[in-house]
Amino acid sequence: MTNLIVALPKPEDAKGIKNVLVRGGFRVTGVCTTGAQVISQVDGLGDGIVICGYKLADMVYSQLRECLPPGFEMLLLASDRLLKECGGEGIVCLSMPLKVNDLISTVGMMEEGIVRRRRKARSAPKARSAEETALLREAKEILMARNHLTEDEAHKYLQKCSMDSGTNLVETAAMVLAMMKA
Repeated sequence: MTNLIVALPKPEDAKGIKNVLVRGGFRVTGVCTTGAQVISQVDGLGDGIVICGYKLADMVYSQLRECLPPGFEMLLLASDRLLKECGGEGIVCLSMPLKVNDLISTVGMMEEGIVRRRRKARSAPKARSAEETALLREAKEILMARNHLTEDEAHKYLQKCSMDSGTNLVETAAMVLAMMKA
């Protein structure tokens, strides 16, 4: 689930928004009245959405946005007059007075974007360390020297062995090195 933090200057307004979100099927992580409380809440959380007003007791929305970790987005609730001057990277705006359906659908849309980014990050290939890269290079060099292969052919050989044995490429390179050095 996505972390949702509601930050409004009046506690009763914040609790009201929280109740609307909970009835809409969302889980609210925290309710805050100051930017400092929000910053303390997001510490240690990977990503999420901060739903806030234009001005909190200790800072305005833009100052709070600058303090949020990269994985967090902001849903700014303000009057049309204020929203004309607002915006920025990672900030979605909703005008007040608020319609429940607009709030629920906007938070749902933002949550889908965060879930999509998480999935994309998980499926992205992991970068190899310098040690792993050196191991692969050494295995390819041995295959190239002993079997008269090109670098591309050596790499394809390692990939095929990796798939056949069900191990990753680095483990396969280590096995090839162990066999060739023995």
